Amino acid sequence: MTYDLASLGWDAGFAAGYAEHAPGGTGHRPGRVARADRGVCTVLTAAGPVRASLAGSVLAAAGRDPVALPCAGDWVVVRSWPDGRTTTEAVLPRRTAVIRRTAGRDAAGQVLAANLDTAAIVEPIDPAPDLSRVERLLALAWQSGAQPLVLLSKADLAADPAAVALQVADVTPGVEVLPVSAERPGGLAGLRPRVPPGRTLGLLGPSGAGKSTLVNALVGGAVMAIQQVRRADGKGRHTTAYRALVPLPGGGAVLDMPGLRAVGLLDGVAGLDRAFAEVAALVAACRFGDCRHRTEPGCAVRAALESGTLPVRRWESWQKLHQEVAVAAGRRSARR
Repeated sequence: MTYDLASLGWDAGFAAGYAEHAPGGTGHRPGRVARADRGVCTVLTAAGPVRASLAGSVLAAAGRDPVALPCAGDWVVVRSWPDGRTTTEAVLPRRTAVIRRTAGRDAAGQVLAANLDTAAIVEPIDPAPDLSRVERLLALAWQSGAQPLVLLSKADLAADPAAVALQVADVTPGVEVLPVSAERPGGLAGLRPRVPPGRTLGLLGPSGAGKSTLVNALVGGAVMAIQQVRRADGKGRHTTAYRALVPLPGGGAVLDMPGLRAVGLLDGVAGLDRAFAEVAALVAACRFGDCRHRTEPGCAVRAALESGTLPVRRWESWQKLHQEVAVAAGRRSARR
């Protein structure tokens, strides 16, 4: 199977990066990582998919910073050797990257996906969307540099999906909320046009949210394994244990990520303030730059809380996530 790289997002900008990172001579070619395992990548090239081990230069870069490891969505330089080996020689500069904080105390980063044009938070509409989770994932999406989108999956299970979307929109300023259903005819009509040739849609969300089902529906076949949600507690199982970039018929690609049990934010103040735009605006409007939003005069935050224009839940969520980012930044600074 061959691939039209342009339909997967290859353009003049990536070509220029390739020219800088690929040495002259034969045996080198560009490709996009569909899946990254330990030390080996599945790379989609114009001549077809290849399995490529990591070159020493790539491993050395990852030793200095784990985020440098190739991941699904990366554009890379691959090289074919006379003895039949294929290696990943370099990772081209990323335009966007979804990076979460690892669970360790060193607050290291783990890159989940690269070069997404749209980062969609997939949140099940049934039994009810988890607003705190949506806020956290939106901060991660904004920080990535991609355009966030909220997909309310399994919309066929809700009596009034549009009403639920309006409720979720209250905590997603500047981000569209789109109910979708892989079970209902026409349930993805609003989603497929958002992944034209050359564009990549990434799906983030918990297990059981229906990400793999959406991928299969977009592709028109069973390319990702799925399992039913346990109806007793509404929780899903981690069917997809790896991140996978899947080309779509007619062009474009979708990147499915495993269900995220925990999403730690890493130095994500900019993304957090985009996800909480109205809160950030209130903080900036306080009379004093070092306002702690307690008893200080001229505190715009306290005024909004007292008037009810800023929900207490929204303010507490912003505080919690900002504290988390501050702690992670402190640990990273101490490690340096």
